[in-house]
Amino acid sequence: MSIIGLAHRGYPKKYPENTLVSFQAALDLSFSHLELDVNLTKDGVPVVIHDPTVNRTTNGKGRVVDYTWEELQRLRTGGEQSIPLLKDVLALAKGRAKVDIELKQSGDLYPGLEEKVLETVRECGVQDQVFVTSFDHYSIQRMRQLSKDIELGLVIYGATPSVFPFARELDARYISVKYIYLTDDYVRLCEEQGIQVIAWTIDDEADMRELRRKYPQVWICTNELEKWKACVLETASSN
Repeated sequence: MSIIGLAHRGYPKKYPENTLVSFQAALDLSFSHLELDVNLTKDGVPVVIHDPTVNRTTNGKGRVVDYTWEELQRLRTGGEQSIPLLKDVLALAKGRAKVDIELKQSGDLYPGLEEKVLETVRECGVQDQVFVTSFDHYSIQRMRQLSKDIELGLVIYGATPSVFPFARELDARYISVKYIYLTDDYVRLCEEQGIQVIAWTIDDEADMRELRRKYPQVWICTNELEKWKACVLETASSN
């Protein structure tokens, strides 16, 4: 049975975040979606890492954008894992799970990020297995200008109705919102607009159960994959 949910950076509670071993663990648990973050190297290569610097997750120091890919691959995260290429994660997930690609764009930090990501998606032949999201809505706007077909989503912090006209303009089908701001009215509005709500990031078991009870149509993004899988299976067996 596929577990409907987004594996946040893979399975970071057990493995180094945003690494191939972490994403493999999520696939092994039958998660329907992987969530990952993309930054761009100095030589324009899309890589899977959350922060704009390598300080927190690797044994290196400095900004991702100041490293070439060749230099970046020498760093290690979690002792022995390396920062993966976007194309390597897409190849791993191909035919097994859909991928939420979050662009870590911020202003003009990564000129050409959207083009490079779209190029990678097309090269991997996974256009129908990904959607692209970002807190930077200008970045999502640029992605729509580049492709009329790729699925898009908007990441926001608090729930706001002001996002709906923009979502319609971009034909964005997903809205990711911090879970504490979900309300009956907001979930209903999203349903009326044909938008899939994603609640981020839920790790507490009680919160999982409450959201599953109130909003079974909402997808959750979580670091606690086995807890969410247990919650889903428990609910399925009781119906």
